[in-house]
Amino acid sequence: MSRRAPRTRAALVVSLAAALSAPLALTAPAAADGQYGVTPLKFTVRAGERTCTVDADLYRPAGADPAHPAPAVLATNGFGGSKDDGSTDAIGKAFARRGYVSLVYSGLGFGKSGCLVSLDDPDIDGRAASQLIDFLGGRRAADDGTRADYVTLDGRGDPRVGMIGGSYGGAVQLATAAVDHRVDALVPMITWNDLAYSLDPGNAAGAPDLPGAFKWQWTNGFYLMGESQPLTQPALDPSRINSLTCLHFVTRACDTVRTLDSGRYPEDATRSLLSYAHSVSPVSYLDRVKAPTLLVQGQADSLFNLNEATATYRTLKAQGTETKMIWQSWGHSGGMSDPAAGELNLAQGNLETSYVGRRVLAWFDRYLHRDQNTATGPDFAYYRDWITDPAHTYASADRLPAPSRTLYLSGDGRLVDRRDEVTSGSRTYTNWLVPTSHSESSLAGIINLPDPAPYDLAGTHLAWTSEPLTRATDVVGAPRATLRVHSPKAERTQRSADAADHLVLFVKLYDEAPDGTRTLVHRLVAPVRVPDVTRPFTVTLPGIVHRFEQGHRLRFVIAASDDAYFGNRGVKPVTVVSSPEDTGVLQLPVVQD
Repeated sequence: MSRRAPRTRAALVVSLAAALSAPLALTAPAAADGQYGVTPLKFTVRAGERTCTVDADLYRPAGADPAHPAPAVLATNGFGGSKDDGSTDAIGKAFARRGYVSLVYSGLGFGKSGCLVSLDDPDIDGRAASQLIDFLGGRRAADDGTRADYVTLDGRGDPRVGMIGGSYGGAVQLATAAVDHRVDALVPMITWNDLAYSLDPGNAAGAPDLPGAFKWQWTNGFYLMGESQPLTQPALDPSRINSLTCLHFVTRACDTVRTLDSGRYPEDATRSLLSYAHSVSPVSYLDRVKAPTLLVQGQADSLFNLNEATATYRTLKAQGTETKMIWQSWGHSGGMSDPAAGELNLAQGNLETSYVGRRVLAWFDRYLHRDQNTATGPDFAYYRDWITDPAHTYASADRLPAPSRTLYLSGDGRLVDRRDEVTSGSRTYTNWLVPTSHSESSLAGIINLPDPAPYDLAGTHLAWTSEPLTRATDVVGAPRATLRVHSPKAERTQRSADAADHLVLFVKLYDEAPDGTRTLVHRLVAPVRVPDVTRPFTVTLPGIVHRFEQGHRLRFVIAASDDAYFGNRGVKPVTVVSSPEDTGVLQLPVVQD
């Protein structure tokens, strides 16, 4: 492979911005389904403690007027993007062509919009979006006096409005709906439930206050993009400047990243980190979200994995909010620029011909056009990459699959079906002071770097392998593992006041083919900071949709490190002891066709 020429910092930031700001991978459809006009607008808004200008485009479908009003769609960009991105611009065009009044805008701190980047804080980003809803409802004009008196109203100042968008443009929908109940329908795509989990995942059940393992590549990529705005938007207004030590983010966001980058978790800093991350995340305000919500999450996504949407889905369902969920193929880690055949890709104008596109149209028909005869599809649907016919790649269910197959970790390295097949024994690995396992280079596809296949160096991991499968096995959902490990060194260091001294493990599930080739499904891994090495603990792995073919083997791995994350501080040998009476357990959510 030829060596690439070094890239400048400016080129790196531009490359990051172009890729990460396009969560929907959209450009305008080639064929127009309807006529519309576009009007650039500015809105002066109050956002937290600042006043700034929001840059927007209003798409007005032909024929929409006070006598013939139309429902509205509101959308904004992914992180680092703007209203002028192909992804955001295409949303405006696509829905205007289908008769919706579309208002797309550059999120706070991006494009030509002012204010600081505040991570979709409901009290800042959400309330700013609410002021745009005031415009759609006729309560206010744009800065140039333009009014929208052709949007369907449910009451005085209450427009019929839905929101759609991905990633950063997905979370802002939930933030807006939490502070403004005039929102009638949401379609958040590939977004987060809890930034503490997204950026510093721990995956240990029952330890909500214990920090995880810092996802340093993804986090610092976004941080660099936000702080380097002058390289991509040179004409910044004063409302976008914070301080010399925190240029364009709100201060607490910078403090959070610095805490994570330090590799330390002192009690006060950790409490502040978790508090802030939760406060700007849907996990803290979903109880205020009442708008019908169609969640779309990507299977190829190590940034915001399927567990994020699952957590949001379960919370909304439990409180009675109308909610459905789709697990599509593409996400931040793959497939955005070139979706699989039959997947949503507005660059092809395929809302009507893709499964997800039809579901989105039906969702808006039901809740924006108020067509009670429109069916909105099953509660849960998922993409199957082993099906070759695009017309049949999605399967559905009325609920999320539960763990249905249990395997046991035998002392001889086998993964067995019955507890009485477990052989007594113990095995040990030792971590190095540098990473010895690789799952992914998180930004490889964005900055054009090669990404080697996943690997684990000998002596720094343990693996358990099943017998060849006698039939194809479809896993749909998040595997769980209950483990007990022994580490005298970790037992001593976990008494430290710094949570970074707790033991960290990296748990993952491979598909091993008959020829020995191993596949880490979508390169997903579950870091876990062990709450207490003297007690058993349960790990929730990232959700997957994967067929383990007949003749393949399941390979369960516990590794000492992963180079996409911060890991252990100091050398902490780990021993896993197995016996029929006391051994690790792996549970898989298996579905049958």
